[in-house]
Amino acid sequence: MTAQLTLEPFRIAIPDADLDDLKARLAATRWPEQLPGTPWQRGAPVDYLRQLADYWADGFDWRAQEAELNSYPQFRTQIDGQTIHFLHIESPEPAARPLILLHGWPGSVVEFLDVIGPLSNPRANGLDPGQAFHLVIPSLVGFGFSTPLSGAGWTANRIAAAFTKLMAGLGYDRYCVQGGDYGSFIGPLMGGLAPDRVIGVHVNAAAFGFNPGRNVSDDDLASMTDRERDRVARSRTWAAEMTGYFRLQGTRPQTLGYGLEDSPAGQLAWIVEKFKEWTDASKELPDDAVPRDRLLANVAVYWFTRTATSSANLYYETTHTRALPDPSPVPTGVAVFSADLAIRRYGERLFNITHWSDFDTGGHFAAMETPQLLVDDIRAFFATVP
Repeated sequence: MTAQLTLEPFRIAIPDADLDDLKARLAATRWPEQLPGTPWQRGAPVDYLRQLADYWADGFDWRAQEAELNSYPQFRTQIDGQTIHFLHIESPEPAARPLILLHGWPGSVVEFLDVIGPLSNPRANGLDPGQAFHLVIPSLVGFGFSTPLSGAGWTANRIAAAFTKLMAGLGYDRYCVQGGDYGSFIGPLMGGLAPDRVIGVHVNAAAFGFNPGRNVSDDDLASMTDRERDRVARSRTWAAEMTGYFRLQGTRPQTLGYGLEDSPAGQLAWIVEKFKEWTDASKELPDDAVPRDRLLANVAVYWFTRTATSSANLYYETTHTRALPDPSPVPTGVAVFSADLAIRRYGERLFNITHWSDFDTGGHFAAMETPQLLVDDIRAFFATVP
């Protein structure tokens, strides 16, 4: 018998004093000099970041974002000694299926605000109500409102186990899973842990298990499409130029945290850089790819919850376990947006891929960049899974 969860209704209520403190800290920022050269080549450029920080201090309305989040039912519970925060939106459609949505780093539950309506209430959003979902949207362990971190050892596998307990504790015997970034790692792990419960797993921004690593054989390269060869080339560029965040978070998260949790400008730069590098390359600036208020709401969650350090610990756990998911029989759907790097032949070594979509637009933060495309692909995949 499944153990029942004790659910505590939850509402986000950031104190006014924290808002005032944020504004004061932004005003007192000591800005570094900027060397001449190509913007973004050495990191987030000063002029852009100052402009964004000024808007965060004097134009951005946190209370509006907070109210939107609070318009959905939220709860906290305890699983394996850890506080787990989640949104739980029940669909009005009687045939709706449960779906857990999993964010990654540097994401949060804010990522999903623009897909909640179409997925949970398609009829009200001009979509076929035959494919509707009850949504469970947790903050990853150590992220956002799933804090404080209860201790070391919260690997992706352990988080997956906690989320399978969460879904069972909510009374969902069979359910769907969707995830991006770390969610695309945790989601398949859930399928492996509970193949009798997980109907299917849909992923975007997939990396773990979907890339060749350092060595690509000549035979593989020769047999690849132009699109696949481009992804190999971009993977090599990422490995050479864009892994600093991974190495720091994976080895010294505590030391990194002192700067990020004391300086909102530092936290902003740390996250905004990823929104530049991982979004659609045709967009000049991060807030061209993602609405500025959504981008800042996501950063604000990290700032107000003081989770730069605890969220980075997931990278430490991953770096020191180096475990890929076990092969899974669960049907898997994959959406690859233009900035993503997944290659099907590598994913098929581990996953039962029954649906694959390549898109010429969008990127890593698909729920924020191209929410309708992501919604359509999620619905299309789960329509094929009984």
